[in-house]
Amino acid sequence: MNIKNFNDWLLSKKKRSLIMGILNVTPDSFSDGGDYFEKNLAVDYALKMVDQGADIIDIGGESTRPFSDPVSFEEEISRVIPVIESIRKNSDVCISIDTTKSKVAHAALESGASFINDISAMEIDPAMVNVALKFDCPLVLMHMKGIPKNMQDNPKYKSLINDIKKYLLKRIDFAISKGIDRKKIIIDPGIGFGKTVENNFEIINNLDQFVKMNLPVLLGASRKSFIGVTLDLPEKERIEGSIAANIIGLQKGAKIFRVHDVVETNRAMVIANKIFNSNNLIN
Repeated sequence: MNIKNFNDWLLSKKKRSLIMGILNVTPDSFSDGGDYFEKNLAVDYALKMVDQGADIIDIGGESTRPFSDPVSFEEEISRVIPVIESIRKNSDVCISIDTTKSKVAHAALESGASFINDISAMEIDPAMVNVALKFDCPLVLMHMKGIPKNMQDNPKYKSLINDIKKYLLKRIDFAISKGIDRKKIIIDPGIGFGKTVENNFEIINNLDQFVKMNLPVLLGASRKSFIGVTLDLPEKERIEGSIAANIIGLQKGAKIFRVHDVVETNRAMVIANKIFNSNNLIN
């Protein structure tokens, strides 16, 4: 899928599910930190995910695992830009830049990235809206309680689903008030970002409430700690749990699935879509 296809997808009334392959160009991400820190390894892996069925490659140069510290925008740029440029020389695949920094997003979009995935919904760096406007690109707005450094310090909610919806509506209104086209906005309830184990299960079970906001919903449950805690498994052994969460997400109406394990997720999605579509069970 290239950016034209993606923009067409955003405008379509009946959207097929999309797989967003994760590419962390970091030494310290929670699941695969260091695996693809070297440029050639990162590029090869990105192209492999495309061959495996990824519609989007989500590239991040800063770990946002719980209790992580931010890196400078210069360091983040030095990690992601060579990878984006090399991928773009070999593929027109849609690339999202996973960043909270407007300078990083600007450099990435200039280098061939297609859209912005901001886990802070433009709160950490409000100038992000100017970049989105300049490039007229799609934008993911995610809910996070706090920042990665403190988001898992005993997160509490008055009403989990309503609190997240209110936050997302506020950030959507902010984006639109600044000139962002609503049709270019994607929302993400933020699995694992300031959530307890039980919070994450509740969010997935209520994804249809976010679907009712009439914007595409992105689900990023892959290999997250709520799966590891429940099954007592390390990160790279959480494939089955990740797929289970994504299939429920699919049935609840989520449309973009951010995953580490593209082949396995793609196969499961093909079968699930066949089953759900046979009785029109997908929202």
